[in-house]
Amino acid sequence: MKIKKNIHFEFDQEHVREPLVYRINRSFEVEVNIRGASITEQGGFIALELEGEPGEIDKVMHYLREQGVRLQEGLGGTER
Repeated sequence: MKIKKNIHFEFDQEHVREPLVYRINRSFEVEVNIRGASITEQGGFIALELEGEPGEIDKVMHYLREQGVRLQEGLGGTER
């Protein structure tokens, strides 16, 4: 059963040039909808809507945490 989940993650300068959204799209069985973003050379944030099986969405969230980004469910806020 597919679900939708909104996530928000923030990252610093070391991740600016990393293709995080591309890797999510290519590595996991989820549909990605970018809901908002702001990126500068110093860092940024991306708000995504993910649609897929709950286990695949959990894998995406685990992957992002492994990359060292600050991640939270919803479209705003941060959590380490």
